[in-house]
Amino acid sequence: MNELTGATYAALPYEFSFWAMDHQLPPPGDWRAWVILGGRGAGKTRAGAEWVRAQVEGPTALAPGRATRVALVGETYDQVRDVMIRGDSGILACSPPDRRPVWKASERRLVWPNGAEAQAFSAHDPEALRGPQFDAAWADELAKWKKGEDTWDMLQFALRLGSQPQVCVTTTPRNVEILRQLLQSPSTVTTRAPTSANAANLAPSFLAEVQARYGGTRLGQQELEGAVLGEAEGALWRSAQLIAAQVKQAPGLSRIVVAVDPAVSHHERSDACGILVVGAVTEGPPSDWRAFVLADETVCGASPLEWATATVAAYHTHGADRVIAEVNQGGALVETVLRQVDALVPFKPRHARHGKSARAEPVAALYEQGRVRHLPGLQALEDQMCQMTPQGYQGQGSPDRLDALVWALTELMVEPAQNMARPRARSL
Repeated sequence: MNELTGATYAALPYEFSFWAMDHQLPPPGDWRAWVILGGRGAGKTRAGAEWVRAQVEGPTALAPGRATRVALVGETYDQVRDVMIRGDSGILACSPPDRRPVWKASERRLVWPNGAEAQAFSAHDPEALRGPQFDAAWADELAKWKKGEDTWDMLQFALRLGSQPQVCVTTTPRNVEILRQLLQSPSTVTTRAPTSANAANLAPSFLAEVQARYGGTRLGQQELEGAVLGEAEGALWRSAQLIAAQVKQAPGLSRIVVAVDPAVSHHERSDACGILVVGAVTEGPPSDWRAFVLADETVCGASPLEWATATVAAYHTHGADRVIAEVNQGGALVETVLRQVDALVPFKPRHARHGKSARAEPVAALYEQGRVRHLPGLQALEDQMCQMTPQGYQGQGSPDRLDALVWALTELMVEPAQNMARPRARSL
C-alpha cells in the first residue's frame, strides 16, 4: 500500500470491486438478467448503480464503455430520480468527478462525459418503452411494479443494441408472477443477501430494532432475509395474508390447546409429528372470537415416546387446557403413549372424516375474516399453509404442522361456533 501513488489513492474510493461484497458483484457467464435479491439495506442500490458505471465508463474519462444507451426503470419517475440517480447510493454519488454524468431533469436523461446516456422510465408507463432501444438496463424494485409484466415485456423488446444487452434487477423479493418467471429463466443469474450482510454500513440501532420486531416473522423473511415467499396457485392462504396476521404477543386467552398430528411410524424418512399450541379468546358472540397461534413445537424423526414427551412438555409450558390429536392411523396408541408420559393429561381424540383440504377450508375462512393471529417463529407452518389448495397439498411431504393447526382451530373456533348456531330441540 505504501507504493500507491496519489492518483491511485484518489481513485480507490471509486474502485467498487475493491470494496464490494460478493453479492454486489456480477456473476460470471453469459447471462441476460442479473437479479440481486436482498433484504432492506443489503446494498442493492449501490450494486445497481456501480453496475451501470461499469457498463458506461471506459478506461479514461472520455473513452467509450461497453454500453452507450441505458434504460433506468423504477416504480415511478420520482423513484428513479431520487433513489437510482440522486440517492445516497445512486449513480451520481458513486461516480468519480471526472466521469460524473449530468442529470438533465427536463429530458429525464443522464449524460456522461464520454457521450453515454441513460434514460429514466416509470413502471407506471410501460408504453414509454416503445420506440427507444438500449444495450443495458437497470430495473429497481421490480417486485413492486404495479404494471410489472407489461413494463418488463416492453423493456425486453427495447434491449436490442450491442452484442450482448443485459439488465441488472435489484429488488426486495415479493411473491409476484413476473419475479417468479424471471428467476426461473435459464438466462437469469441470481445473487442473494440478507440485511445483515451490510451491517457495517447500517446503524446498529436500526438492525437491533428490525430484528427484534420482525425476526422470526414471515415479513422478516421477505424484508430482512430477502426470501421469496412461495405459494401454490389457488392456495387457501396467501403470503400477504399471513404477513398481515403477525402480532408480537397474545392477550389473555380463554382456552389453550396443544394439537398433535402424530407420526406413528419411526424411521429416517418418516413424517414429522406436527405439534401446534393455539389459544383463543371466546368471550361474547362467535363473531368476536379471536385465535392466536402461539408456538410450533413440531418434532422431526422422533419416536412415539419422543413426540409424546414433546407434546406433554408443550402442554405444561403453555398452560394448555387439553391435548387433541388425530387418531385415524394410530388409534388407541396415541392416547396410550401420551399417558405413559403423563397419565393425567386431558386428552381428546379427533377422527378425520373428510380430506385435508375440506377440513382446512373452514379454518382458512377464519383467516379471511381476520380472526386468527400468528406470533413469531411460525415460518415452517406458514410455508405449508401457502401450499394447501382446494385440490390438495402441493408441497413436499405431509402438511403435518398444518394438520395440527386445523385440528386446534376446529376445536377452539369452528365447532363451538357451529354448535351455538344449531337450533336447540324444544323440550316437551
